[in-house]
Formats: sequence, C-alpha cells, structure tokens
Amino acid sequence: MLLGVPALLLAAALVTLVAVPDGRQAAWRLWCEATRDWCLGVPVDSRGRPAEDGELLLLSPVQAATWGNYYALGDSYSSGDGAYDYYPDTAVQGGCWRSANAYPELVADSYDFAGKLSFRACSGQRGHAMLDAIDEVGSQLDWNAPHTSLVTIGIGGNDLGFSSVLKTCMVRVPLLDSGTCTAQEEDIRKRMQKFETTFEELVGAVRERAPDARILVVGYPRIFPEEPVGSYYTLTASNQRWLNETIQEFNEQLAEAVAAHDTEIASSRSVGSVEFVDVYHALDGHEIGAEEPWVNGVLLRNIAAGVTVDRSTFHPDADGHRAVGELVVEQIERGPGRPLYATFDVVAGATVETLAAEAG
Repeated sequence: MLLGVPALLLAAALVTLVAVPDGRQAAWRLWCEATRDWCLGVPVDSRGRPAEDGELLLLSPVQAATWGNYYALGDSYSSGDGAYDYYPDTAVQGGCWRSANAYPELVADSYDFAGKLSFRACSGQRGHAMLDAIDEVGSQLDWNAPHTSLVTIGIGGNDLGFSSVLKTCMVRVPLLDSGTCTAQEEDIRKRMQKFETTFEELVGAVRERAPDARILVVGYPRIFPEEPVGSYYTLTASNQRWLNETIQEFNEQLAEAVAAHDTEIASSRSVGSVEFVDVYHALDGHEIGAEEPWVNGVLLRNIAAGVTVDRSTFHPDADGHRAVGELVVEQIERGPGRPLYATFDVVAGATVETLAAEAG
C-alpha cells in the first residue's frame, strides 16, 4: 500500500493513538475513512468485545476471505483438467493441466482480493504426495504466506484411487464379472481410513503456512445420475449408484473432519477457519449421460501405440467448474456460521509489497 503525505500523517497519528487503549477503535475507524482501501471492522478481543490491545479483528465472511492472497490447492478436480483452455506451460504430458475455466479462477474473478491468486492445484496430485514433497521447490506446499486470506483445496480422490476404481469397473466382461466393481469396496474403505491421517496433516500444514486464512475444503460432485436408468458402456445402473454412494461417503468423511477442525479453532478463540464446500449436487441434471452434461464422459485419444482413454474422462468441463465455483462463492458469502477473526497486525501488514512478495 503506497502512502501519500496525508496518509503518512494519519499513520503517525494512528501509532500514537493505538498506544492508548481507549483510542484504538477511534484510530482504526479514522484509518478506514481516510484510506478507503479496506475498512474491515474494529479491533475486538476473542469474545467479540472491543479490544484494548487490538489483537484481533472481527470480520465479515467476505472480508475474512479477501483481505490478502488466495492459494488454490488440490488435484485435477481443482486444476480444471477436463475444462480446456489450459495454461500452455501446464498442458504437457505429466503436467498439471490448469484451466482458465477452473473454479479457482471463477472465485478469484468474483472478488476484489487485496492480493492475487496463486493457482497451484495439479492433475494427478495425491494428498500423501503433497506431504512427502513438503517444502520442495515447485510443490504445492512450497510456500509460507501468513498474509493469505483464502485457501481452497480439493484433494483425496487420487489417494482413494478413483481412477483405478473406475477402470476396474469398466474394463470387465459385463455379464461374467458383474461383481468386479463393487468388490473394491473393502479396499476403498481402507484407503479412506488411511486418508484421515493424511488429511489431518494437510490441514495442519496449510494452517501453519496461513494461520489467519479461511480454508475451504471442496468435496467431489456426483458424476452419474442419481437414479440411473441404464448402463453407461459397461457400467450398469447398480455400478453407477454404488460409485455415487462412494463419492458421497467420502464427502461425508471430509465434512466431519473439517467440522472437527473448525470446532477446535472456534473453541480456542483462534483465527481463521476450516470449512467444507458440499458440491455433491453441483452437476444435478447434467451428469454423465444427460442431454447437456457438465462432466466429460469417456474420451478416447489416438496415440502411436493405439487408442487410449484420455486422462480428463469423468472430470467436470467448464460448465461443471462454473457450477462448483458458484457453490464455493456461496460458502465464501455465507461463512462458517460463527464469528470470524484475523490477527490485527497481520491484516494491517497486508501491504501491496508484502502480498506481492508472498504470492506464489
């Protein structure tokens, strides 16, 4: 934030006033009125009362999400693989396939963030791999940005092996291997149980890097009709229902873990939040097989060795990401249903220079 002479004088007055407890609220309001850059609210203590030390700020949901930078993390459902309009340097074999149509871009365009979007979600990403590569150059967790106000993360599908599960369901003899698909249920449950620990560590790692941020954990959409009426390739109606139920069960696991994290934050009167964005119904009426699907069905690709299934099969397209993005925006507007706080000094220190230096 660049300051002119009047603002510098005001800042000097602010420093003087904040030394006197009774003057903090008046100084903060004066700063807001003079700069008109970001008037976020008066300093409060952890019980929502006017603070004497200015330690915390009580913010509206939108203010709490937009006062700093925005980091977008996750797998292909967050990178936009399948939504096309890819950024050239990511659209290569083994690349992250980040799309200009992905929901993080929609979220970034929906608000006037004080900072900028750091789009790090990557196709094929696994949660445990994010932790294994923590702080490695180029990894999704290779950052430390305390002036981050929003983090979105969609992760876990690859840890559960969704792609291999679908492949097993489809590459079979329909009449002879009718139980092959659902026979994977026990293995999936084991992976889900293992992911509980991974998720705990991931949230902890993100909170460590951006303690004042609102962390929005984005679930997975249902990609088959709620009541399938027939087969899709070799996927029977019962297979499709089972796959839907598996996605829903995983979403419920994520939601429970998120609620536990946020309850701990609220009970300790801490800053930031962890919130779940339920996108299970985002594609309602536009699932695979619908007249106007918002998700890619089976996509075949010709290569020198023959025909193969494209990696963006069963991924939301641009319309699907728009639908998911709208639900993320709704959660930003709604908030976690409790007061949101940020550290006074951190928010006040979110200058243009600081935000630019921390943006990935």
